[in-house]
Amino acid sequence: MKSNMTTLCYIEKENQYLMMHRVKKEKDINKDKWVGIGGHFEEDESPEECLLREVSEETGLMLLNYRLRGIITFISDRWQTEYMFLYTADRFEGEVGSCDEGNLEWVDKARVYELPIWEGDKIFFRLLEQDAPFFSLKLRYMGEELTEAVLNGECL
Repeated sequence: MKSNMTTLCYIEKENQYLMMHRVKKEKDINKDKWVGIGGHFEEDESPEECLLREVSEETGLMLLNYRLRGIITFISDRWQTEYMFLYTADRFEGEVGSCDEGNLEWVDKARVYELPIWEGDKIFFRLLEQDAPFFSLKLRYMGEELTEAVLNGECL
């Protein structure tokens, strides 16, 4: 079984995020959604090691400056509970390559909410916009419906 710990990174450039449109894998809980860059921990990896490896594998970029913004707990009736370390990065080297998991595209931050994204993602995008201090966000889903959101122990 895959680790239930993951990283996700929103790489920033000129008021845009690098996002992945998940359209390439048949069995994908994120199918057709737009998400950041990341994936599951490998054995004995730290969050930072997972972040750097996943970004390199999926984009070809090497991050030079990144920041851990929060931890998201995803609970669902369809998959194992997942603990995600959420990062942003604003400096990198390299050129964006192709990815076998989806199509990579720079998206204006203002346009993110118009894309097919998870409802709970809108909560952490707002926290990122507000430059909120480190946060813990618990999101519970029934199917694709967000049924509970708890930020730092307080129901939203």
